[in-house]
Parts: sequence; C-alpha cells; structure tokens
Amino acid sequence: MASEAELAPYLRLVTLSSPMSDHNAILEAKLKVIDETHRCVAGKTALIVIDMQHGFIDEGASLEVAAAQHIIPIISGLIDACRSKGAPVIFTEFVYADNVPCLRGDPFGIEHLPSESSPGFGSKSSNCLIGHNAGTGVESAETIEELKPRPEELIIRGHTYDKFYGTPLDLALRSQGITHLLMTGITTDVCVNSTLIAATQRNYRVTAITDGCASPWPELHEACFKIWQPKFARLKTAAEVLEEFEVL
Repeated sequence: MASEAELAPYLRLVTLSSPMSDHNAILEAKLKVIDETHRCVAGKTALIVIDMQHGFIDEGASLEVAAAQHIIPIISGLIDACRSKGAPVIFTEFVYADNVPCLRGDPFGIEHLPSESSPGFGSKSSNCLIGHNAGTGVESAETIEELKPRPEELIIRGHTYDKFYGTPLDLALRSQGITHLLMTGITTDVCVNSTLIAATQRNYRVTAITDGCASPWPELHEACFKIWQPKFARLKTAAEVLEEFEVL
C-alpha cells in the first residue's frame, strides 16, 4: 500500500499540470490518496454500528426509518466479517432521559418525551426514553435482535447525535490502538453524520459504508455522501470492504 508521502508527488503533479478549472482531475487524484490511506488495516480497524434500535426501525415506531430494514442484512454481514477477523464491533444507541433534558428532546425530538396520550410522529412517544419511564416495545432504545451485540461488545449510549460527545467512545478506540473506522447505521444525515465528522476531527480514518446507512430523506442521504467524500471520509460499499477484509 502506497504511503501518503509516496502519493504526494502524484497529487502535486496533477495539481500543477491542470488548469484551475479542472477540478475533476484534482478531485480524482485526491480520492486516490484517500482510498489508499483509509484502507482497512489489521488490528487497527473497528466497525461502528450507529443507532440500529427498535425505536428507529420497528414498524409503528414514532421515528421509524423504513429504509433501515434494507441495511440490516448488510450490516449483519459486516459484523460477522469483523468478528471473524477479531476486529472490534461497537454499537451506539441514542437515548433520552428526563434528568438530562437536553434540546434533543424539546424542541428537536418531541417524540423522545414521555408519552401522554396518542404516540406517533410529532407527538410525545417515549421514543428511546430510558429511566423509570423507559420506552418499551417499538419505542425501545435497545439495539434490534437481528444485530444483537455480544456480551463482550461495547455499547455506547449517548444523549446527543454525536456519539463521541460525553461518552467513552474515543477512549475505547484509542485504548485498543484503533485508527480506522467503518461507519454504518441511521440516520445518515443526523447521528451518522454527526458521529462521522466528530471521528474525522479526532483524526480517525473513516470509511462510510454507503449501502450500510439509511435515512428517511433520500436527498439528504445522498447529500451527505457528497459532503463527506472530498473532506471527511472514504466512501465504499459493504462488498468492497469485505474484499479488503479477505486479505487482512
């Protein structure tokens, strides 16, 4: 695998030899560098599964993301591959609590507030609520059974969209020597986006699994990829990453 230093002259050559208007050639060279430097590395790569919870996936949940059903088998395959290679699999869960009454509830996520009469989108529904009055059933904060974490696997519960903020996620990764992250989950434009950018700001090399993320808003889902690719993360399908795992 070529190092950044080895690829730098190529990037500089394209930049100097191309007119300023030739942004496509410059971007193509840049993406080649990103692809090389963000490839999975044995012993240094971890999979992050973001917020694949009943409250966001189950049919009838107040914040159901119907598109998430399609990514469950894709994420499951990545989990199996990481476990077989001894790569850490870390799960995150968004939670809300009465005694942490942050803005993620009122006004930005009214569904997370304790249910009163008619739960549903736009209403108080106890969605992913924890504590003495925790949401249950389709509003539960637990990770779905299809992707159930093993007893030894880390579950990060966060009260904000960014799962690094106020959690031991960064400490857990650095303690294990992790430098490369594979990122999956929901929603692409909210919790995945917030956590992905937080990871790159901490100098992790992130690969976003394009067919392993979902959002209720297709246009925002695609917009995130356009934002991430040139500045924040490598974009790969699950199949492409599984090919990399075969040679680790």
